[in-house]
Amino acid sequence: MEQGDRRMTRRAAAAWLLRAGTGALVAALAGRAASRPAPGRGVWQIDPRKCIQCGRCETECVLQPSAVKCVHGYAMCGYCKLCFGYFLPDAARLDEAAENQTCPTGAIRRKFIEDPYFEYSIEEGLCTGCGLCVKGCTNFGNGSLYLQVRHDRCVNCNACRIAEACPAQAFTRVSAASPYLLKETLS
Repeated sequence: MEQGDRRMTRRAAAAWLLRAGTGALVAALAGRAASRPAPGRGVWQIDPRKCIQCGRCETECVLQPSAVKCVHGYAMCGYCKLCFGYFLPDAARLDEAAENQTCPTGAIRRKFIEDPYFEYSIEEGLCTGCGLCVKGCTNFGNGSLYLQVRHDRCVNCNACRIAEACPAQAFTRVSAASPYLLKETLS
């Protein structure tokens, strides 16, 4: 190639793309590592004993959908046919029709085990953190459904908008080494 000829060869283009891709990958990994809290630092979490299911987790989070999701404490669940986390208290029928369900997004799945038992699971991708199922389970059931900040989604703001808006002061800082307050293990 002559000095005045500035055309790029395929080999040079491939090398440039490889360097650029590697640089982008390193930058992305560094950014991801920097956004994760160090084990000695604190992260935001909901104390399920204080939560009043006000619905602000869904609307106040800087992320949409919210980083707060419903979780199911299977060890606490009664596997009831009439689950108020799943069914509205005044449901016309105990079938899986949308008008009978508590969850507005259909994030709760119901699976028949044996009469009269059903297993309930949360599809987190559909959960918006509204807390309606948690409210039903807490008011009329055994409280096996509760809200938690999912740290794989949370951006770990220092000034959490949900914590500022929480009327029950249920948002607290916990150690990043054990970031979840599981209702079934709290006394």
